[in-house]
Amino acid sequence: MNVILIAVIVLGTIGLVSALILFLAAKKFAVHEDERIGQVAAVLPQANCGGCGFPGCSGFAGACVKAADKGSLEGLLCPVGGQPVMEQVADILGMKAEASAPKVAVVRCNGTCESRPRIAEFDGAQSCRVQQMLGSGETACAFGCLGCGDCVAACQFDAIRMNPETGLPEVDEEKCTACGACSKACPRGIIEIRLKGLKNRRVVVLCNNKDKGAQTRKACSVGCIGCQKCVKVCKFEAITVDANLAHIDAEKCKLCRKCEDECPQKAIHAFNFPPRKEKPAADPSPDSPPALPVREGANTIQE
Repeated sequence: MNVILIAVIVLGTIGLVSALILFLAAKKFAVHEDERIGQVAAVLPQANCGGCGFPGCSGFAGACVKAADKGSLEGLLCPVGGQPVMEQVADILGMKAEASAPKVAVVRCNGTCESRPRIAEFDGAQSCRVQQMLGSGETACAFGCLGCGDCVAACQFDAIRMNPETGLPEVDEEKCTACGACSKACPRGIIEIRLKGLKNRRVVVLCNNKDKGAQTRKACSVGCIGCQKCVKVCKFEAITVDANLAHIDAEKCKLCRKCEDECPQKAIHAFNFPPRKEKPAADPSPDSPPALPVREGANTIQE
């Protein structure tokens, strides 16, 4: 009986000492989390897409609290929630949300099946990343879309799909949150997150080919050849050519579309513009004879 009692006392003492040690350790090494982090995280969409540049929504919430302590939320944006969510975050932190321009994913490749025909057939895993690692893909263009749909699989919002006729991905602007997942998934970097622009209108160079003009023409009939005609016609210095490839600065572009008309390769495209009005027919020359009236039912073709 005494042995059992002694064992119980010893075990109880060990338990009490262990509990005391754990209590003291918890007090000493406790991590105090700012309660505002939980409040901010509660209003975030919890998509955990990484589009904000932080590891998930909790990481973004922590970054917002740290930024608020420094006095500004500049540079922080939840691409999924957009401006409405950032306004809620600012209210929680007692700050004012700075207006941010909406963005959208843009596929910078216009090499359809007709303009960029296949020269090989890839018989392997249907993955753009695998094709890129093993070679240049099924076409002669080493910069264009590989067409396997890695971007489609990466999108959590069903905002991008592959067009079976063109073989290119298409972005649904209404669903796109500009999280950047598709851009990160593309091994060739042809998907760019750009400003949506005024009234969702944009002018973009739909090409990513950095080869010289002659080589680009052989690979794709609508590829940018770096001729710089667009640069010369732009009055706003919105276009630059680097490594034989033109790029339009969305912040400088005034949407005049002169570069689109000037491009000999038709590599520059305008999005969401109304149809252009047809130019009126030129007036007939005063020296030309007036057109003869045609009687109803008369045959205008004479033998």
